Amino acid sequence: MSDSKFVHLHLHTDYSLLDEPFRIKPLAKRVKSWEMQACAMTDHGNMFGAISFYNAMKARGVKPIIGCETYIARW
Repeated sequence: MSDSKFVHLHLHTDYSLLDEPFRIKPLAKRVKSWEMQACAMTDHGNMFGAISFYNAMKARGVKPIIGCETYIARW
């Protein structure tokens, strides 16, 4: 196991429209190959991929961190 403690805490999947090309299952495989112990998903304004992300990361033994990037606008 690697001594690296790096964890992605700001990462968008293909559920963030027009933003990121990362599909969840290949992402989980890559994260595991980098020996990362955890990875976060912070899609723009939605959580549609949360269950898929959670299941894919758990299947690879990676701790899933679920988040959502939101914006606040004044009226």
